Amino acid sequence: CAALTGYAIYIWHCDRSGLYSLYSSGVQDENYLRGVQVTDGSGLITFQTIFPGAYSGRYPHIHFEVYPSLAMATLYTNKILTSQMALPRDVCSTVYSGATGYSASVNNLAGVTTSSDNVFGDNTAAQIAAMTPSLSGSIAAGYTGNITIGVPA
Repeated sequence: CAALTGYAIYIWHCDRSGLYSLYSSGVQDENYLRGVQVTDGSGLITFQTIFPGAYSGRYPHIHFEVYPSLAMATLYTNKILTSQMALPRDVCSTVYSGATGYSASVNNLAGVTTSSDNVFGDNTAAQIAAMTPSLSGSIAAGYTGNITIGVPA
């Protein structure tokens, strides 16, 4: 397993109301909470964003795609991996109950688990653990997290 240098990672997620820019009704003409970064010499990237909300029927998550280079990230068919990260339930509960604007997420989170989610539901506990970044921080200070993503050769 080697670090991938110069790969483009594209992430996107919903806003605190559970809406996706470019997709959800009312925000199709807006582009937000989407971004691309290129891995450094150690295979690392950094994104800064808000905490995604929980919408009905889905466990809180962040989507991502991996591309061999930034130039290739302009065409969906060039992706080498598409997946999602699950967010830690305890942090979701803390954010949704303590931060402004997440009131709908409290009930949405209560109605779903990774096991009942239509994407995460077919994974083992070990696979879910690997797909969940470790997060630290607070609502006031923000959260930081790390996750290692394996990419097929």
